[in-house]
Amino acid sequence: MPGYGRAVRWVLFGAGAVGGVVAGRLAGAGQEVAVIARGAHLEAIRADGLTLREPGGDSVHKIPAFGGPDEVDWRPGDVVVLGVKSMDTTAALAALPVRDVPVVCLQNGVANEPAALRLFADVYGVCVMLPSSHLTPGVVIAQCAPVPGILDLGRFPGGVDETAEGLAAGLRAAGFHCEPRADIMRWKYRKLIMNLGNAVEALCGRDDLQGLAAAAAPVHAEGEAVLRAAGIDVASAAEDTARRGDILRQRPVGGQERGGGSSWQSLARGTGTVEADYLNGEIVWLARRHGIPAPLNETARRLELDAARDGRRPGSMTPAAFLAALPSWLPS
Repeated sequence: MPGYGRAVRWVLFGAGAVGGVVAGRLAGAGQEVAVIARGAHLEAIRADGLTLREPGGDSVHKIPAFGGPDEVDWRPGDVVVLGVKSMDTTAALAALPVRDVPVVCLQNGVANEPAALRLFADVYGVCVMLPSSHLTPGVVIAQCAPVPGILDLGRFPGGVDETAEGLAAGLRAAGFHCEPRADIMRWKYRKLIMNLGNAVEALCGRDDLQGLAAAAAPVHAEGEAVLRAAGIDVASAAEDTARRGDILRQRPVGGQERGGGSSWQSLARGTGTVEADYLNGEIVWLARRHGIPAPLNETARRLELDAARDGRRPGSMTPAAFLAALPSWLPS
C-alpha cells in the first residue's frame, strides 16, 4: 500500500465510544495515532491520556490530542478516520484543511461516504460491529473479548485497493477482525437496518428486552420494505449472522454490563443531539424519494429527537407506549 503501511498515522476525528476504542487499540499495538476531540474529553486525554477499559483490564495511552483539525501537524502518510456522529460529518469534512488524504468513515449510517466523496478522492467505508461505550471524559470501554470488534472495510462506492488492504492489516494488528470488502455498502445497509432499533432502545431503555424487541420489530420491517422498494442491494440477515459467528463475546467490564448503544449513550450523556436523522431518517428520506410511506421510522425519528432536545434519559417510554404511539403519534 504505497504510503500507507506500518508508517501510517491514524488521525481519529472523533474519539468517542468507537473512535476512542479504535485509537486505544491501535496505539496499544504500537501504531501511530492522534485524535481530534473536544470539551472535557479532550482535556482529560491531554491531562491523563486516553483510558481504554476492556474485560481484561485497563490501559492508558498518551497520544497527541487536538481540539480541531486546524491544530493537527498534517503530514504525508496521514489517514483521517471519521469517528463523529453522522450529524457532525458535514462540518467535520469542511473543517479539514487537507484534501489529499484517505478518509475512512468509521460510522453508522450510509450518508457519510457520499458526503466525503464530494470533497475527497479516496473514501473508505467501515461496517462497524464494535460494542463500546463512552460516558466519562477520557474513558472509553470495549465490551467484547478477546476480539474487541469486527471492522470490515472497502473503498467507496466499491472495490478494494492497496490502501484498503493496508488499512485492514493495521486494524487486524490491533486485534480487530477486518476483511476488505468490495461491496462494503451492502453490509453497511444491513447494519443500518439493525441500527433502526437504536431509537427504540434509547427511548425505552433495556429493562424489558423482550418488550424492546417487540417494539423494534415493526420499525425494522418497515426499513427492510423501504430498501427493497428503493432497489438497494443489502447483505442478508443470514450473511450478517454468518459473518458475526461467535466472534463478538460481550463481557462485563469492571463488573458492569454495557448500558446501551450509541443513541442510548447520547441520551444518557445528555448531549442534546442524536443521530436519528441519519438512521431512521435515512429510511424516511429514501421513502420520500420513492413516493412511499415510512410512518413508523418517521415516528421513531421524531420521538427520539424530541427526547434528546428535552434532555430525557433512556427509558422515558415503555415498549408498550412506543408501540401504541406508532399508529397515532403526530408532531406537536
